[in-house]
Amino acid sequence: MEFIIDIVSSFWFQTILKLILGFVLAGIIGIERDNLNKPAGFRTYSLVGISAVLVMLCGEYMANTYNADPTRISAQLLSGIGFIGAGTILTDGFNVKGLTTAAGLLAVTCIGLCIGAGYYLGGIIATIIVYLILSYSHKISDKLEHFDVLEFHIKISKESALNEIEDILSRYEVNIKEVRKSNKDEKENIKKLIIVGEYNKKIFNRNKLLNDLSLIKSVDEVTVE
Repeated sequence: MEFIIDIVSSFWFQTILKLILGFVLAGIIGIERDNLNKPAGFRTYSLVGISAVLVMLCGEYMANTYNADPTRISAQLLSGIGFIGAGTILTDGFNVKGLTTAAGLLAVTCIGLCIGAGYYLGGIIATIIVYLILSYSHKISDKLEHFDVLEFHIKISKESALNEIEDILSRYEVNIKEVRKSNKDEKENIKKLIIVGEYNKKIFNRNKLLNDLSLIKSVDEVTVE
């Protein structure tokens, strides 16, 4: 019995256990991101999680071997993770994407550090909370605010149609969150607009809105996703 306890409590056994647990916990959050087609998914999250565990283990090893401060390496990791997080953040005009992914990577890093330090309970509870936040927070906010989002795909033959489209969306109390323009098709002289709008589900009439948009002379096609 003492032999088994000695093996389980050994640094090398703990190293294997912590690396596997860091991989599993970070991978769980990464799978959720993969399901939503986010720029960082299972592979990125699991690699960051294992890296965080490894950094903490390296600090512990150096403390035991060279009597060094085990927190110095992990402190540098928290600063360095900002570079990876910044790589997932994209800007498109006034719109910013990837902030949640960057925050998720930071959370996974901290989870990995917890596992690496042997604080298993904190790492497991944090994984559950982070997963619930990423999976269900948007559903809760939608129910509280009674708002939903539509993506309009509109083909227009004249730029002036955009002003009329904005007027109609404003009349239906659709709050425009994003406008993307594709390159004009020279053969057909048509430009495609992608407009993302937020609306109140309680007072919104989708059919009437689509009908009014299609009545604009310069609008050739309107679809909603």
